[in-house]
Amino acid sequence: MLRRRRTVIVGLMTTACVHANGIDIYYVEAGEGEPLLLLDNAMVSTNPVWAALPFAYASFLGTLAEHFRVIAPDTRGSGKSVHPGGPIPAALLADDVAALIEALNLDRPLICGFSDGGETATLVGIRHPGSVRAIVNHGGYDLFNPDPHAPAIAMTRQMLGGSAGATQADPEVSASRSPELRAMFELMKADHDSAQGAGHWKTVIARTFNRVTEPHGYTVENLKAITVPALILTGDRDPFCTIEEGTAAYRALPAGAFAVLPDTGHLITPAAVRSTIEFFERLDH
Repeated sequence: MLRRRRTVIVGLMTTACVHANGIDIYYVEAGEGEPLLLLDNAMVSTNPVWAALPFAYASFLGTLAEHFRVIAPDTRGSGKSVHPGGPIPAALLADDVAALIEALNLDRPLICGFSDGGETATLVGIRHPGSVRAIVNHGGYDLFNPDPHAPAIAMTRQMLGGSAGATQADPEVSASRSPELRAMFELMKADHDSAQGAGHWKTVIARTFNRVTEPHGYTVENLKAITVPALILTGDRDPFCTIEEGTAAYRALPAGAFAVLPDTGHLITPAAVRSTIEFFERLDH
């Protein structure tokens, strides 16, 4: 139920807040037409500062808004959407999205997510059948592999240092390992700490680590329950998502499609956005 909504106009983008599933969910909205829920990975937010790096949809909101009414929420615990405390399992994020759909009176919107945002988008289709019209899972299908040694889990442990409280998640430590990683962590620190207080960025990292490295109970077999059109999208150089995992996910989906982006890693690129737009626009043809 919609309890509170606060709106601020910034250029052509609207920022708002709605109470859903027990929390205030902040989101940005842009464009007109068929609604599209856009889910970033949970370590970033809708803050425009993320347009500086290819790990978020921030730099592509304008492009997508030329085709859809884009609604991009800050997921629970990230950006301005405050979590009251405790773990944030993947299923809870999916339930938040379903509650947001209901609160905004959206009629079977499109949904697209990147990385663990793709996992969330897919879980919405599993846990809340009939709530969305079509799904794009970009680089998040790997999280349906229950193998504790799967590439996504191994890469997450390497990136975040091997434990939820790892010091390697500090920008000063990560600088020697990857300039890109340093830049991401520095943006995280500036973004999340300004939104929810000093040190919150490390809480976001810890929660993400725990969610990604602990099985959520859903596997590729559960994808068979998704009857709406669903695109599995990946880059051929994505270290988190293998082509084999993508193929298995695609084959499990009753109305699935599979697209591999050449010379692309675990990134949001113009080609990925074009593939997403084309997939959704083909639904009416």
